[in-house]
Amino acid sequence: MTVSDVLSFAAPSCVADEGWCRTIYGWTHNDWLASSAGWLIAKPITIILILIGAFLVRLVCRRLIDRLTRASGGGIPTLLRPLRERAPQALGTMLSERRAQRAQTIGSVFNSIVSFIVFGLAFVMILGELGLNLGPILASAGIVGVAIGFGAQNLVKDFLSGVFMMLEDQYGVGDVVDVGEASGAVEAVGLRITTLRDVNGTVWYVRNGEILRVGNSSQGFAVAVVDVPIGYGADVGQASEILGRVTTEATEAAPLADDVIEPPEVLGVERVTAAEGITMRLTVKVRPGRQWAVQRTLRAKVMEAFEDAGIRGPMTRGFPPSEP
Repeated sequence: MTVSDVLSFAAPSCVADEGWCRTIYGWTHNDWLASSAGWLIAKPITIILILIGAFLVRLVCRRLIDRLTRASGGGIPTLLRPLRERAPQALGTMLSERRAQRAQTIGSVFNSIVSFIVFGLAFVMILGELGLNLGPILASAGIVGVAIGFGAQNLVKDFLSGVFMMLEDQYGVGDVVDVGEASGAVEAVGLRITTLRDVNGTVWYVRNGEILRVGNSSQGFAVAVVDVPIGYGADVGQASEILGRVTTEATEAAPLADDVIEPPEVLGVERVTAAEGITMRLTVKVRPGRQWAVQRTLRAKVMEAFEDAGIRGPMTRGFPPSEP
């Protein structure tokens, strides 16, 4: 019997195969270390390589997503170019902030999805390297996921509503919206919460999943509606002529000229009531978000013109009209 035959008889069976067992046995001539080489060296190294690969893939994907969500020179981020944008150009400097927040929010969703997929696959591969049966584990994970999803259905609802709201650009920072329970200017938009500030300065935090309908006053164009009351004895024809003339002159001059899109339209008598008298109405198509300023300016000019023309307002209850 040769020396090699003696060694092969004394060595563990795995020495006959190429691998860590043979290498470790050649270094140490220890049966236990050689037999356990797979668990002590091979599997830890494989697991470390899997983790390193997962971190590298995640890093590359995050860098790519960050580049897609970054706007250069105040332009539109690459990630938003395929998506429809409803933001009014009148927002000016706030428009870039709106785009940046929208891109960052969508980018954070993509980053979370990438992290979940990459680390999920790495976790499954590590379990496979450890020799665990993945069937019962995946079944248990599915049951736990259903239970968590059922318990956190409101959170999931808020999250999904926020995602679709971002993709569709229903509203954004700077828009004036009415979401039912609250209305005001949008200060921040998140995947779960939308922050509004109303005209009184109150900040409202509205869950996206609870928003059933949104009225946006800052998309496309707006209409300034001006209602002016006059008394029963006033000449309606004269009042209509003054409305058209004064509003046309006002909208063609500064500062309203930049806000008005189309010439004003006098609609005439809107309603007749005992308390308010005759209400005349006119409308003007203006830039989004500027309807309230235009309304206030036109109302003041019309009331001044009516006063100069001797057209009285409705009689106040309890007070007789003043003598001419």
